[in-house]
Amino acid sequence: MAGLSRRTLLTSAAAGLGAATLAAPSVVRAATDSATIGWNTDVPSWDPNQRFVPDAQSIFKAVYDQPLDQDPKLKLVPHLIKTWALAPDGLSLAVELRDDVAFHNGDKMTSADFRWTFFERIKAGHKIDIAQSWRKVTDIETPSATKAVMRFNSPAPTAPAWLAFLGSYMVPKAYMEKVGLEGFNAKPVGSGPYKLVEYQMNARIILERNEQYWGPKAPLKRITIEVIKDQTARVAAVQSGQVDLTAGVPVRETTRLGKLAGLAGELNPITRIILLQVRNDMGFADPNIRLAAHHAIDKAALSRAFYAGAAVPLSVPGVPGSPGYLEDFHFAYDPKLAMQLLAKSGYGPKKPARIRMATTNGTFASDYDIARAIVQMWKKVGIEAELEVIEYAKYFELNRGNKLPESTLYSFDNATGDPEIYAGYLLNPKLPFSPWKDPVFGEKVIALFNVADEKARIAGWRALNKEAVEIGACMPLLQSVQTLVRKKALDYTRYGNGWVLPQTMRWS
Repeated sequence: MAGLSRRTLLTSAAAGLGAATLAAPSVVRAATDSATIGWNTDVPSWDPNQRFVPDAQSIFKAVYDQPLDQDPKLKLVPHLIKTWALAPDGLSLAVELRDDVAFHNGDKMTSADFRWTFFERIKAGHKIDIAQSWRKVTDIETPSATKAVMRFNSPAPTAPAWLAFLGSYMVPKAYMEKVGLEGFNAKPVGSGPYKLVEYQMNARIILERNEQYWGPKAPLKRITIEVIKDQTARVAAVQSGQVDLTAGVPVRETTRLGKLAGLAGELNPITRIILLQVRNDMGFADPNIRLAAHHAIDKAALSRAFYAGAAVPLSVPGVPGSPGYLEDFHFAYDPKLAMQLLAKSGYGPKKPARIRMATTNGTFASDYDIARAIVQMWKKVGIEAELEVIEYAKYFELNRGNKLPESTLYSFDNATGDPEIYAGYLLNPKLPFSPWKDPVFGEKVIALFNVADEKARIAGWRALNKEAVEIGACMPLLQSVQTLVRKKALDYTRYGNGWVLPQTMRWS
């Protein structure tokens, strides 16, 4: 009942008073060793290998550890693994693990846990998303308690990057085998800087510092994460002082709240990209309609209207500075060309092409508003789009079942910046992340997964990025901007990929 009462209070405050008229924020806190975060989503489960949910990563990284990590500028750095070496042919990866790591239940971490996490669980048929990211693994040899060698059936040049990316968290073999998957979800055990001590699904997560952590101790002893899916309610919560930090609120509210005493508002460009996920069938089977839809979108106007101009318009699936980004390629906003393309297929404002479009509402800043603006841009050139709002979790279900509509507004996370993890996962028809199922283009995508030479690999992805946009297989829109509001006295480490890690928070 406590969780329901909290949510009712927040919703009532937002609806009855309006975010703009709430009282000045409270800067009083009960203690300097705790903080409360207002977050937009719950974890999909407490099995960190199970589902690739980007917004859950900041929570998972507090409870679990990854073999490798990234520094704030996204460089790969040692973590549970001290050293690693990818073979020149990309067919094996040798790693050396730390010998001083213990899980929360006291079990010492060894190479057996590494083998269990990235091979045995997959071989046993556990329904986990890392079965996709580690599908090339044929074996993991463990010559000692601290050494392991991953073997691949084809080159795996992004294997090191994946050891620090979605879902790649070490879990304890002995404990998971003892309690089973249901028992693990009920009482999860990681090796991270915090332990889970209380959980109310879709309401509250309470973490307490792991005093026996092998690495630097977290500055704050206790972290409370309030799951507040409605962005208006998150605004109300941070302004009223019920939470100390929140993210994913509208830009205008971030700016407004940042001007209030005691609060700071941030607009942080990150490695996520906002794009339209598209199909190659149904109403988008005609390339003229797909390309017209893309040419009709004024990306600069979207950035100005919803991100104060901070979101960089994109022409390829990648952000400026990432290896697959093309500085010299520009996909034009050209409504006249859009109308010409539609006319070739017999459509126009008086006889519109009809498609469906899906969007979330509040999953990332201004998502629903962006979708509505795109629908209006399309209507002007002769595309009538029926807009449907879906839950964030529903997106993954629909995508895996090949049931998404012709276009879906989505924010795609790639903390590594590698082009394979942008275009490769967005467009590989054999993976459950892509609604684009064209087998001819798909073979080009799949072939690049097996290129070991780094120079040739990057060149291949750059060429494919351009082709994907030119055939209408991908519609990149904007570099994502993380909106964040916090009490000025609460500091944290900013990461280029948008991680907001509890273990980096401290009061000044």
